[in-house]
Amino acid sequence: MSHTPNPTMRAAILEKHDAPFTVVDLPRPVAGPGQVLVRIKASGVNPLDLKIRAGEAGHARHALPAILGMDLAGVVERVGDGVDTFRPGDEVYGLTGGVGGIQGSLAELAAVDARLLAPKPANLTMREAAALPLVFITAWEGLVDRAALRAGQTVLVQGGAGGVGHVAVQIALALGATVFAVDGAAKAPLLRRLGAEPIDRDEALESYLARCTGGRGFDLVYDAVGGPVLDASFKAVARFGHVVSTLGWGTHALAPLSFKAASYSGVFALLPLLTGEGGAHHGEILREASRMVEGGKIVPMVDPRRFGLDTVGEAHAALAARTATGKIVIDIAADGRS
Repeated sequence: MSHTPNPTMRAAILEKHDAPFTVVDLPRPVAGPGQVLVRIKASGVNPLDLKIRAGEAGHARHALPAILGMDLAGVVERVGDGVDTFRPGDEVYGLTGGVGGIQGSLAELAAVDARLLAPKPANLTMREAAALPLVFITAWEGLVDRAALRAGQTVLVQGGAGGVGHVAVQIALALGATVFAVDGAAKAPLLRRLGAEPIDRDEALESYLARCTGGRGFDLVYDAVGGPVLDASFKAVARFGHVVSTLGWGTHALAPLSFKAASYSGVFALLPLLTGEGGAHHGEILREASRMVEGGKIVPMVDPRRFGLDTVGEAHAALAARTATGKIVIDIAADGRS
């Protein structure tokens, strides 16, 4: 006798901004053409999730009620028409929704654009894999796609111990750069373990420019902080260098950049979800991520605390309190088979 799947799934719904999450039973999604149905095992929590929940992310709108959660790791359950890259049973991960009206990963199942997915790194748990997609794609697009990082260059990562920053440090090192990273003094041991030369964020720009580059500046500056730190990045870059930022929508004076004939690029990893353009490239980036992880070049940091669909609010509170040591990941119980 054939097994009939449960026609519903559990999901955490946000009904209105700043409200608690509600766990409900919803109809199972169906994989349409070009999609795969993924049984979600883990969902990564990003700072942008908190802004979307609060209604403060005009650049990443998600009409409510909605299912949040951008990163996922899980197992392919069904394959839609036209998909030949995955089969049922494949372990996958990706940046797949949670913005632009696309269902997020705080649910047991999701019908996902197959182009956004890649095979999960074999040496990572589901939790570790769910911590990577947004931060790796964001770091890679800045360092490689925008700034064309080359071996032998000097790289400064602003916010080097953060979610995007700690991955940017590792990618740059793996590609042969000499890496310096600015963060709080307490983060110096972590940055050294990653292989970067730490710079205390309280040290004057002129001081570390002289100490680290002889006053020349850095070939590439990756800014994951924004605001005044992006202004400092324009002053920290070398002549003909490149500044990339994940938070470049403030008001900034470009003269320090222009007088050095340097370049600036913005990084916005959500574009494929919001516009439909570039999804296949995200899948390609995550395949590269899997190769680098399996080669021991990238190690994601995951906070050890455990959360589930019933405690999503607690996970968000932990991120907001800045007490996390690594990425906060939510375990998604899936019909007792997680």
